[in-house]
This record gives sequence, structure tokens and C-alpha cells, in this order.
Amino acid sequence: MWNYNFYFYITTNPDRSVLYVGVTNDLRRRLFEHTENKGNPKTFAGKYYCYNLVYYEHFTHIDYAIEREKEIKKYRREKKDKLIETVNPNWKFLNYEVNE
Repeated sequence: MWNYNFYFYITTNPDRSVLYVGVTNDLRRRLFEHTENKGNPKTFAGKYYCYNLVYYEHFTHIDYAIEREKEIKKYRREKKDKLIETVNPNWKFLNYEVNE
């Protein structure tokens, strides 16, 4: 694939106790889907109410976004927290700041 928009992202629940790591080509749509699924026990993000965006990275090739997702999923929680805090030290929910 050529130059497209892909995102590696991390969402959390309202009390910031659970993290969800994912990849998408449409971050706004995906956040909407997570919000719509809140409370749904059939999905991890739904079951744990992970619909608040706290971190994301933009890529122009899907392989790089997937590679990054796999890398971060292996991190322990404290390392993920430090990654988030590099750009979002207060863990502000970024859902309304996403521009595509």
C-alpha cells in the first residue's frame, strides 16, 4: 500500500486502570466504535470500557503500524504508562482532538 493513514493507538477506561492497544485506518471511526461497544462483554475494549484515547501514532504504511502494535503489546504496563506520559503526561482523553 502506498501513502495512507494508519494509526497505532492506546485507549483506556474512565478510571485509567485498563489499556487497550490497537491499529486502525480511521481513528475517529474506531473511537466511535469503541464508545458504541462500551459494556459489551464480547469485546475486550467493550468489556473494560476502553474508549478514551490517551495515545496514538500516525503511519503511512499498515505494516509499520502493525509492527508497532505488536511491539507495544509486549510491554509491561509500566512501560506503556511511560510511553503515554511522553506525550500526554496528564493522561488527558484525546478523543475530541483527533483530526483526520
